[in-house]
Amino acid sequence: MAPNPQCSALAAAKDKKGLSYSQIASQIGISEQRVVDICTGAAVATTGEFNSLATVLDIKTPPPHDSAHAQV
Repeated sequence: MAPNPQCSALAAAKDKKGLSYSQIASQIGISEQRVVDICTGAAVATTGEFNSLATVLDIKTPPPHDSAHAQV
């Protein structure tokens, strides 16, 4: 079983959409492991990756400006 996202809003959006990390990765065009790493905080998303995640998960509000939500 894959770990839950570090961000509670991301976890809620993922649950609401009912998508697996694999399905998200497929829609974004990156590896499932990269999606897991981004969502769990093991890797920092690029702006493009973050925007793609937000689109797939229908997240409309910008992330907080803290270390858990840093982008490169």
